[in-house]
Order: sequence, then C-alpha cells, then structure tokens
Amino acid sequence: MTLLASGVDSFSGIHPFLLVLAAAGLDRLVGDPRWCLHPVVVMGWWISRLRQLAESWAKGSPRRLRLAGCGITLLLVLGSGGAGWWLEEICQTRPWTWPLLLIALASALAGRSLEQAVQAVLAALKTSTELGPARTALGWIVGRDTTELSRQEILRAAAETASENAVDGLFAPLFWMLIGVALWPYGGPGPLAFAWGFKAASTLDSMLGYRRGSLRWLGTAGAKLDDLLVWLPCRLVALSLPLVQGHTARRALPLAQLALQEGQPDPSPNAGVSQAIYAHCLDVQLGGVNRYGERETQKPLLAAGAPAPEASDVERLLGLSRRLEVLWLAAALLVGAAVHR
Repeated sequence: MTLLASGVDSFSGIHPFLLVLAAAGLDRLVGDPRWCLHPVVVMGWWISRLRQLAESWAKGSPRRLRLAGCGITLLLVLGSGGAGWWLEEICQTRPWTWPLLLIALASALAGRSLEQAVQAVLAALKTSTELGPARTALGWIVGRDTTELSRQEILRAAAETASENAVDGLFAPLFWMLIGVALWPYGGPGPLAFAWGFKAASTLDSMLGYRRGSLRWLGTAGAKLDDLLVWLPCRLVALSLPLVQGHTARRALPLAQLALQEGQPDPSPNAGVSQAIYAHCLDVQLGGVNRYGERETQKPLLAAGAPAPEASDVERLLGLSRRLEVLWLAAALLVGAAVHR
C-alpha cells in the first residue's frame, strides 16, 4: 500500500505522517512564495471584516466587545479547522488531489520564511556599514521600534524573534499537525484541520491581541486561546532543544526548569520561556529594554551574565531550530511505527 493508493485506507496507519514529513520538507524548500495566496492572508481578511462588524455592533461596550471577540474566535477557528477537514475528506475520496493537501499543510509551517527574514537582517548588517537597512529588515518581523537600535540591539532583537517565532510559527503548528496525524485514521479531523485551526488562533492573536483601545476586550478570547494552544508545544521545545545542542536528557530537564523560571515574569506565558531556553542553549543573554513607540518595556534578563549575541549566535540559533525540527519528526516517526506495528 502506498500513500497514493485510493480510498480511505491510503491514509491509515503511519501514512498521514509521511504527508506531514513531505510538507515539512516542502516548507524548507520553498517557504511561502509571494505569488501564492496564503491561507493566513484569507484569515486576516475575515478578521478585519469581522472586527469592523463587531466594533460597529458593540458601540464601545466592553461586555459586547468581549462577547463579539468570543464569537469571532469561535467562527474563525472552527471555520478554518472545518475548511481543513473538508479538504482532507476530499483527498480521502480523490487521491489525485493530495498535492493540494500537501501544499496546504506546508503553508501552516513557517520554518523557511522565518529563517529567510532573520537572515535578511544578518545580511544587511554584513553588507552595509549603515544600520538603516538592518533596522528596516528587522522592522518587518518585530513589533518593537527599530529606528534607533544599535548593532548589538539589532542582533538581540533578531535572536529573540527567531526563538519566539520558532515556537509560534514552526513547532506549535507542527505539534498540532502531529496530533491530527494520530486522530485522522480513526475518523477524526486530520493534520490540516488542526494546523489551520491553530493558525487561525495565532492570526487572531497577531491582529487583535493588543492591550489598547477596543482590542483590550475584543482580542482577549483569541489571545487567550493562542496562549493555551502554544503552552504545551513551548514546553516540549524547552525539554527537547537541549538534546539537539548535545546535552544529555539528565541535563535537559534542569535547563527546561530554568527556562520556565526565567520566562515566568514575561507577560506572555510562552514567549519568555521560548527565548530563555534558546538563550541558555546558546549561552547568550537575551531580554532587556524594548521600546514600542513612546513606551518602554523592561523584559526579564534571560541567561543573565552571558555574552550578548553575535551574528554567528543567531545563525547557530537557526541551525538549532532546523535540527530540532528533524528530531521532532524522527520521534513522531518512531512513535507511529511502534503504535502501528
């Protein structure tokens, strides 16, 4: 039996994992081509329209805004997950459509696109004596003000966004894909349904998860759901990242516990932890003062006392993420092979 065999049986056993493996490879090969309409763009369009309707209906009432935020979250997450499940059902009865499912799965992973964005910052620092190009490139991928950052602050910001978004953009959707792989052969939603449902929550958090204006209430539901869905994948990254750095399992647990402790003061239940485990594995100090417009925020120091990150450390960080992705896929393959032996 092959992955291309017809009927539902072609997606039984371990074969759905092979589809996820191929999607991870496709993501690393091509990333997110700009000429192709991305599902997140569609989600963003719906969020913008639904926000307009919600704010018009709520008329500034915090209670109504919270209620509308719950409705938007429910509609978008279930709608996105349902669209993924519908595509999976089509592929089970029409196996010739499987390339579409493969492309859709790859679109939920951001390994290559994140790496390209961070490397663009490093390339700008290397090729230009002025910091302007690097600040501009960094401004595309961080929320903080980049206009006056020094070279050292640019590198810190690049390392922090690479570590935080490795969890949000790669390992969290990959985790939920693998959950879908486990459920799909038993009639449940599959990897695309879970991946697109997660991406919907993540996009809601990115667009509405701000503590200002009407979003203080409208974006609460989406932000809380995103925090919940990232919580376990983030902690699995904290446990497994030291292994690809060369630490033993006996050493990995104390490092993960240290990352949890140091990341706890961060307002996000996940961002501080993800940055902390990368900081300790690379032995670089992250955290400090970030400026957002006229507002300064003091983030907790992570791996305090370690050297500030250099460009080579950021490259090493990207390499750690690639190796950890391979480790997760290999572990999932072994678990799947054992379960379906």
